[in-house]
Amino acid sequence: MSKVKVIGGGLAGVEAAWQLAQSNIEVELFEMKPKKFSPAHHMTTLAELVCSNSLKAKRLESAAGLLKEEMRRLGSICMQCADKCEVPAGGALAVDRDRFSELVTERIVSHPLITVVHEEVSEIPQGNVIVAAGPLASESLSRSISDICGTGLFFFDAAAPIVTAESIDYELSFCASRYDRGGDDDYINCPMNKEQYEAFLEALINAESAELHSFDKRRDVYEGCMPIEVMAARGKDTIRFGPLKPVGLRDPKTGHRPWAVLQLRKENKSGTLYNLVGFQTNLKFPEQKRVFSMIPALHNAEFVRYGVMHRNTYIDSPRLLSGDFSFRKRSDLFFAGQITGVEGYMESAASGIMAGINMSRRINKKETVVFPETTMIGALSRYISDESVSNFQPMGANFGILPPIEPKIRDKKERYAALSKRALDSLSDVIRLP
Repeated sequence: MSKVKVIGGGLAGVEAAWQLAQSNIEVELFEMKPKKFSPAHHMTTLAELVCSNSLKAKRLESAAGLLKEEMRRLGSICMQCADKCEVPAGGALAVDRDRFSELVTERIVSHPLITVVHEEVSEIPQGNVIVAAGPLASESLSRSISDICGTGLFFFDAAAPIVTAESIDYELSFCASRYDRGGDDDYINCPMNKEQYEAFLEALINAESAELHSFDKRRDVYEGCMPIEVMAARGKDTIRFGPLKPVGLRDPKTGHRPWAVLQLRKENKSGTLYNLVGFQTNLKFPEQKRVFSMIPALHNAEFVRYGVMHRNTYIDSPRLLSGDFSFRKRSDLFFAGQITGVEGYMESAASGIMAGINMSRRINKKETVVFPETTMIGALSRYISDESVSNFQPMGANFGILPPIEPKIRDKKERYAALSKRALDSLSDVIRLP
């Protein structure tokens, strides 16, 4: 029986291992925790969610919702576990992150064909290998990846703070989902008037950032994870039209739309912790306490975790990978996860599914597959392997990467629904392949 080494126990790694094991292929899943932790990881379990507990929109008429449904139909272990530990979050799929990681770990370690090896891999081994080390690969493994790839690209990712529910001032906040999408108690909204916002903005721009580690000295910040203080420095209304946008919200106490609004999202199912949505940051911890407490509803906030900023790494996939996630110069080597340039938890997990499926097919002497470009997974696969892309940047699920519907449907909701239906119809044809 052929054996596959999967390097990395994040979402991509567990998905790859699961697909292989379900195909009756023996797997060694290498995870360096708990012997060694990255700067951002704290739990000893697999599939740790670091930056957020949100897996984005649930509705099928959204790109994120479509991606998750495609994953469900492919037997995703992450989706199976996420659906079991969901916490209310309006139209989004959010999970109790501790329970999610525990469930995934339980299923992986109990599978008879998967052996979890808790040690650091410093060099890419020979044989059948899937590198799913993630954006926070150890320095030694990063060097090995850089050696085989010829180059390495780095950007930064940032996590938002978490506060206790009991420390929020509910007299100065209100519960509602934007545009009334879903349960009214899923989000706590912290409004600011113009004067409060301008004072907060001034303090935020002038707050002191934390010193980066030596391996994090480059400051190439990816737009999708932009720290709130970096975004604020771009202009007085930048964050008011971004994470603090008041659009779709009305304060029931005043009857008016606030000047700016910070949304808090449940971090766990019990609702005892809340995440500051969009407040990824690299400010020093005392500065986070000082500045974020200027938001009226958070004047007595108890921070159980401060925001952190850490290195994120991805390879030049269009020059290195095929659409099946295999390494062009070595047929028994596959890559998966954010290191390939897919951006987001579910996107990373989906790439792990593809790497696992295709490694299995290659071992069984079958032709590897790239899903149709009309599917979200297929479109992402094509994006990361498109040699015509010159300035390669990470890409998350969005309808813009799918071929348009013809004839064009003007209504956006109807158009998105049609794109999703077409994608799932296309996926059904692929699933039936031998």
